[in-house]
Amino acid sequence: MADLARMLADGLRENPPKTIGVAVSGGSDSLALLHLLHGFATDHACTLHVATVDHGLRPEAAAEAEMVGDICRNLGVSHEVLHWQGWDRSGNLQNEARKARYLLLADWGRRRQLDVIALGHTADDQAETFLMRLARRAGVDGLSAMPQRFERNGMMWIRPLLHARRAALQEYLTLNGINWADDPSNDDTRYDRVRIRNALAILEGIGVEAGALTVVAQNMTGAKEALTHQMQQIARDHVSLHAGAVEIDVAGLNAQPFEIRRRLIAHALKWVNGAYYAPRSAALGDVMTALATAPSATLQGCELRHLSGKLWIFRELQAVSEITCNIDTLWDGRWRITPPVQFTGKTDGLTLRALGPEGLMLCPDWRDLGLPRGVLLSSPAVWQDARLVAAPLAGASQNWQAVLERGKDTFFAVHITH
Repeated sequence: MADLARMLADGLRENPPKTIGVAVSGGSDSLALLHLLHGFATDHACTLHVATVDHGLRPEAAAEAEMVGDICRNLGVSHEVLHWQGWDRSGNLQNEARKARYLLLADWGRRRQLDVIALGHTADDQAETFLMRLARRAGVDGLSAMPQRFERNGMMWIRPLLHARRAALQEYLTLNGINWADDPSNDDTRYDRVRIRNALAILEGIGVEAGALTVVAQNMTGAKEALTHQMQQIARDHVSLHAGAVEIDVAGLNAQPFEIRRRLIAHALKWVNGAYYAPRSAALGDVMTALATAPSATLQGCELRHLSGKLWIFRELQAVSEITCNIDTLWDGRWRITPPVQFTGKTDGLTLRALGPEGLMLCPDWRDLGLPRGVLLSSPAVWQDARLVAAPLAGASQNWQAVLERGKDTFFAVHITH
C-alpha cells in the first residue's frame, strides 16, 4: 500500500499546503483519503480539518457522520457536520445535492481559512463520469479528464487519489482494520451512475476499463487545452469589454471555425452570468443558429444582441430584476459598489438593484456612452426606496463606483477547469 501514499505525496509534496480540508462521507474512498492524508500531514507539518455533509436524505446519514466524527477524534483531527436544508424538490436530486455539497464545503473552508479541500475521487469515478457524459453526447470538454486541482466557489480543491482504483483503497482499509459505510444508493439502479457502474463492470471484459477510459479522458484534455488556447487568441483580437458586457466583432467571429465561435460565446456567457458550467452544447447551438437571422436571443440569464456589426452579450434584465442587497454586498455575484471618498451620509436605507427602465429615464446622458440600452438596464444602481441615488455605469455616477469582482483579466486568462 506504499504506492497509495506515494501517489498522494507526489501530488502534494512540491508545495505542501499548511491547512488541508478533507470531505469525508464515511465511504471507502474518502476514509482512505483521510487516513492517507493524516500520515502525510504528520510528516509535513500540515493541519487537517474534516467535514461531513449530511444531505438529510437518508436516515443512516447521521450515524455515518457520527462514525466519521469518532474516527477523527481518534486521529486528533477536527470534524464538523454540514447540513443541507435548502432543497426545494426541484431539479435533478443528485445534481442539486452535488452543487449544495460544494457550496457548504466552500463556506466551511473559507471559515476555517483552509488552503485546499481534498476530495476522494478515484479512477473509477473518472471512468464512470466519462461514460455518463458519453451517453449525454458530450463533446471534447465534457469528455475531458477531471482535473486534479481546480477552483470553485472561491476555494481550491484537490483530488489526490484520482489515479487510484477503488478496489486498492478498500484493500488498504481492510489491511489496516478500518471499516467503512456502504451507501445503499450505490446499488440503486434508478440512478444513472449506478447503471453506468454496472455497465462498466461488463465492459471491462473487453478492455474498456477505468485505466483505458482515463487515458482517453486525458487525451481529450489535451485537445481541450489546444482549443481553449486558440479561443483565447481570437478573444484578444476581436473582443472588447464594457460595463460588464462583452462586445465581439462579428466579422472576426464569423471567420473562425464553428467550435472556436461556440467556445468564445460560451466563455462570454459564463463571464457575464458567473455560472460554473457553460450552457449545454445543444442549447448554445440553437441560439447560434437563431442569431444567424434574428437580431437577438437569450440564454442562461444573458441577452445576445447584434448591433452595428458587433455581437453584444450582457446580463438580461429579467435575470437580475429581483436582486436587491445592501450596498456593501456583492450584487448579482459580480459587482461591488463603493461610495464617493467624501461620502459621509448614512448607508441605512440604501440598496443595490438593477437600474431598469425607470432608472434609465433619470440618466439623460446615457446615449453619449455608446452602450446598448440593455447593458445599462441590467447594470447596478444605488437606490433609496424609489429615489435613484447613483447609476455608476449609466452616466449618473455621482462619484459612486461600480467594480467587477471578476474583471477583464479573468476574461482573457481562461482557466481550464470543470
